[in-house]
Amino acid sequence: MSGPPPPALSVQGLSVRLGTHTVLHGIDLLARPGELLALTGPNGSGKTTLLRTILGLLPPAEGEVRVLGRPVASLTARERARRLAWVPQEEAPRDDVPIYDYVLYGRYAHLRPFARDAPEDVAAATTALREVGLESRARAGVRSLSGGERQRLLLARALAQEAPVLLLDEPTAHLDIGHQLDLLERVGRLVRERGVLAVAALHDLNLAARYADRIVVLSRGRRVADGPPEAVLEPALLREVWGVEAVLRRDPNTARPYLFPRRTVEAAPARAPGGLGRGPVHVVGGGGAAAPILRRLCDDGWSVTAGALPLLDSDAETAQELGLAYVAELPFAPLSDEVRARHRDLLARARAIVVSPFAIGPSNLGNLEDLLPRDPAVPLFLVGDATIGDRDFTGGRARALWDRLKAEGGTPVRDLDALLAALGGAFSRAS
Repeated sequence: MSGPPPPALSVQGLSVRLGTHTVLHGIDLLARPGELLALTGPNGSGKTTLLRTILGLLPPAEGEVRVLGRPVASLTARERARRLAWVPQEEAPRDDVPIYDYVLYGRYAHLRPFARDAPEDVAAATTALREVGLESRARAGVRSLSGGERQRLLLARALAQEAPVLLLDEPTAHLDIGHQLDLLERVGRLVRERGVLAVAALHDLNLAARYADRIVVLSRGRRVADGPPEAVLEPALLREVWGVEAVLRRDPNTARPYLFPRRTVEAAPARAPGGLGRGPVHVVGGGGAAAPILRRLCDDGWSVTAGALPLLDSDAETAQELGLAYVAELPFAPLSDEVRARHRDLLARARAIVVSPFAIGPSNLGNLEDLLPRDPAVPLFLVGDATIGDRDFTGGRARALWDRLKAEGGTPVRDLDALLAALGGAFSRAS
């Protein structure tokens, strides 16, 4: 008589070091097919490191990862791809290949060298496109897709692998709330219908509570909670791990818990300026788009403020970690009049304003509206593409504001290095 099948994923005593720094400490984790598991925790807690170690991209210092009973370290790249599918946070296609061909890349592990696509490969790609709602666009180029559609494309490519374990690294980080809900609903449905194990790193606890069967909380590289949402989510956890006071409530329709943070404005003072005339620089963002800008500006000695940001958003976590003054709004809520007034107060104090390449929907459109009318004496820098591209989820209202900001003197800068050079030049001229 055979015993029970092995778990889809087994992590035992896992520790990971990056250089001399231990990032994960003795992580234990078991997960079975047909389960949607959410990895949550503040920035720097080890979520992405854990996923990359499960994938075999980082070696354990101690412990072991097994997939369907096999040690990941013993698998070839092709064998890993048959067991583990990966959906990154974002991926910019290099070429405008047809959507169908892009999804077919997921069949690499099943193809023989130089062999033509077999009927089962065509069927897998077609089914994956249908499951994410892109079947009618199969022959269009990948660059024709919006940001939300592009995340669904990455999901389709992973599904075409037909792997029993699906790993997702903050798949909703740069999406508007509507696309966040759509993507996670699709993942939950696929878990139920296909019986795969999905492990998703999510920074939003309320999204995790709404869709996950189980939540694992990491803090400073250690597992501090593991269980169903109703057992894990509690105000004490949010206070201990995130430093935020909250009230626990339950959705009357689903009985799922959700946390309603009480604190809506972070009152910590901004960092002291690195020198005369080094700010304050106010950064507008959300969804993780502002985090690298905040860190780089602080590293270079600028005084920085930020907002308006949803609490538990990764940009808000970064601002709190860096000790910055920032304005925060409740998760899922549109920017309130009070929050916008406080945001405008920070804008009025700023000696320069930086707009990160964040996704703009109806709930956070006020971040752009508050920038107008512009004070021509305050330099404004628009980071990223010269146009708003596929980040406008407002039916064109955000694009119109973006174009007006440029027309009134806003300066597009392509990346962080260009931003720092432009800021330095503007402050040198001012002094």
